[in-house]
Amino acid sequence: MKKYLVGIDIGTTGTKSVLFDTEGNTVASSTAEYPMSQPKNGWAEQSPADWWDAVCKTLREITPSAADGEICGIGLSGQMHSLVMLDKENEVIRPAILWCDQRTGEECAEIEAKIGRKRLIEITANPALTGFTASKIMWVKKHEPESFEKCAHILLAKDYIRFKLTGEYATDVSDASGMQLLDVAKRSWSLEICEALGIDMSMLATVYESPELTGRITEEASELTGLPVGACVAGGGGDNASAAIGTGVCKEGKAFTTIGTSGVVFAPTNTPVIDSEGRIHTFCAAVPGTWHVMGVTQAAGLSLNWFRRTVTPDANYRQIDDWCEKIPIGAEGLIYLPYLMGERTPILDPNARGVIFGLSALHTREHMARAVIEGVSYSLYSALELIDRVGVPVNDMSLCGGGAKSGLWRQMLSDVYATDIKIPESGEGAALGAAILGGCAAGIYSSVEEGCERAVRTKTTVLSNNANHEKYMKHYAVYSSLYPALSESFLKLSKI
Repeated sequence: MKKYLVGIDIGTTGTKSVLFDTEGNTVASSTAEYPMSQPKNGWAEQSPADWWDAVCKTLREITPSAADGEICGIGLSGQMHSLVMLDKENEVIRPAILWCDQRTGEECAEIEAKIGRKRLIEITANPALTGFTASKIMWVKKHEPESFEKCAHILLAKDYIRFKLTGEYATDVSDASGMQLLDVAKRSWSLEICEALGIDMSMLATVYESPELTGRITEEASELTGLPVGACVAGGGGDNASAAIGTGVCKEGKAFTTIGTSGVVFAPTNTPVIDSEGRIHTFCAAVPGTWHVMGVTQAAGLSLNWFRRTVTPDANYRQIDDWCEKIPIGAEGLIYLPYLMGERTPILDPNARGVIFGLSALHTREHMARAVIEGVSYSLYSALELIDRVGVPVNDMSLCGGGAKSGLWRQMLSDVYATDIKIPESGEGAALGAAILGGCAAGIYSSVEEGCERAVRTKTTVLSNNANHEKYMKHYAVYSSLYPALSESFLKLSKI
């Protein structure tokens, strides 16, 4: 009898469920979208019921493709940080507050005042950020005390789905790292943090390693999804931790870049390397006993999407690639700072804003398009530089996400990084990583590493051009000088 694995990725715009065989080949895939609500400027919420409906719908569509075998392992991946609160009857109390919600600036300041910024980074490996879960909990506690009083369980997005599938309150170390309640070095909840913030630890889910068995599919869930009763559900991981496994980035020395709405440079490490200034995130990795550092560009693919929508709405991305191929490196003196949504790495400044620098009458929309893609690439390179400076080795780079579909962007990143870049055969990323973790929980793979060896393959390798790298670095030097020159002006602008 054939054996199959399922990866479920609960994203911000939709959920994707994918059926794989044990060699990582996609058998069936289904995606269902759902809305995001913005009740006020800067707020972002979703209904967990929409996630569950999407999971049930997509699973019902893919599970019939396993009629000739057995689905034995399920893994979960999902958007990180998003707050789900359940009452004693396991009913959702209020809409989930998402990772991109920016309402918690005051709460972040209060968290650092209560614990101390230095101590907070020592324990959680990160400064207080509006995206993280702890500040969201504190916001509800302050502004919706009746909701906080009702709260019996605090879960993340994928962990709410786990509860619906198995009846278990569980999370994994990689996702829990982004809550700002975990002692990241010890891989367990921090009593010190929870006591300081007045959060009852009994509300928090049990923490597991990502490939561990956390529960089994219940009869009720089986009827709704088509998954077999008793199938194993693994700890799973946050979206980037799962994507790392799905691209084979499972040990120190390897790394990947992903270009989606945001951009990420992700590198595993055998020890919890912490940046004292909080410019890069340090989280537990999906491989037991390891961690990862992660630099984030807030508006990566978003920058190109913004350019296309506002400047060239009639053009598609392939056409934009063709334009950019005809423009020389450096866009003839045009430089773009991709700070449309503020920035995390390496400047950690919510007040930073996008800039097109060096504009002259010579420049066309084609020059602007090239500058936008180069500016995002420089931002990602600055994250890679910082990862190198904190001592995490990178000698093997992969690329995934929507940007990986662009031949121009693949070559540009390879040249900017001065390193060859691997493109994975599977485009499923986080869903494949989740499925591999599900295979570990089911005993299909003896380890995450074995799962990666069996299920992840390289489609092609982009070779770096050293001459192009030298050209890019001349423009990168100017790019790097712009934020320090503008930072005070960004702050002044934010106060007008």
